[in-house]
Amino acid sequence: MKTAILMMAHGSRVADANDAAREVAKMVQEISGMEIVEVAFRELHEPNIQQGIDACVAHGVQRILLMPYFLFMGAHVQHDLPEEIIEARKRYPELIMEMGEHLGAHRKLAEIEAERISEALTRLGWS
Repeated sequence: MKTAILMMAHGSRVADANDAAREVAKMVQEISGMEIVEVAFRELHEPNIQQGIDACVAHGVQRILLMPYFLFMGAHVQHDLPEEIIEARKRYPELIMEMGEHLGAHRKLAEIEAERISEALTRLGWS
């Protein structure tokens, strides 16, 4: 069965923030080897989640793994994103859709933050 990944990000009025989500999606596609990795936004920017699901369907997939690109388990991850999936299941009852885990507290994220701290301390001459 053909599978797509839909990265679901918050969305921002700042275009660069949305571009960063797209850049991460490209990296995920390269690293994972997944053929289809789309990005959609919960609010403030298009494509919205339903449009992102439509884009995946247009690729002829039978399954979509919807990945929350959210750091914390807030209202969007707990309520809004599952509601989006419920709505999409009404439109595509034959499509298999499941949601993965949000980013959360992960050692790799802590390593990135420690790297950024080290860079800032060096740049400021505080190290």
